[in-house]
Amino acid sequence: MRSLIIFALAVSLMLPVGAHAGALVALRADPADSDGVVTLGDLFEGAAAASSVRVAGRSGSSVVLDAAAVQVLARRNGLDWSNPDRLRRIIVRAGEPAPAASTGRRGEVQALAYTRSLAAGEEIQPADLVWTRAAAAPADALRDADAAIGMIARRPLREGALVSARDVGAPVVIQAGDLVAVTYQNGGVSLTLQVKALGAGAVGELISLQNLSSRKLIQAVVTGPGQAAAGPDAPAGATRVASRIARR
Repeated sequence: MRSLIIFALAVSLMLPVGAHAGALVALRADPADSDGVVTLGDLFEGAAAASSVRVAGRSGSSVVLDAAAVQVLARRNGLDWSNPDRLRRIIVRAGEPAPAASTGRRGEVQALAYTRSLAAGEEIQPADLVWTRAAAAPADALRDADAAIGMIARRPLREGALVSARDVGAPVVIQAGDLVAVTYQNGGVSLTLQVKALGAGAVGELISLQNLSSRKLIQAVVTGPGQAAAGPDAPAGATRVASRIARR
């Protein structure tokens, strides 16, 4: 993330301001570089004379670029990329760039795919994703790498498979049996009670818990490791459990 921010600042601070949009270009389906130096030609089809313009260096198996900064750099070198998919990041892998897509192809879409197989429970890293072309994308396909990076694989995922929302979930921060501090929120009233989790949950999920004193069951929304909230002013989805908490 730090290198991505530095790259974005470098583009905004070091480049001249007078350049304007020029030739229309398309982002390659699977951006790659073979020598550790990412250029505009590695990123865009039809970069022509701007192909050799350096964008960033790559020291590992991939590098993550800020899409807005790339767009600025492209425009200041005579290329116009509209970013139709509203990408926030561009992942560039090590390897030979894929050949330019044929303009005769119809019905192809750009989609995220996995660069390696992942086991259930593994955290998805930037290097695990790449943009590719496919005949069709899943109905719940993720259109932004940010939506998958940092998430956990819900099930085993195969290398080359297209990324869908059902594949991934937020990291679990509460496990069954954990002691959880539930805060009941209603207007200016805030009351905290220690309970036991009856199931696992990620931030934003509704889980069942048990009052350690009364043994009554309550539900609350997970807000962080060992923390949850309930009541009218709790995050969306929280159950109103005032009477249950009051009877602890």
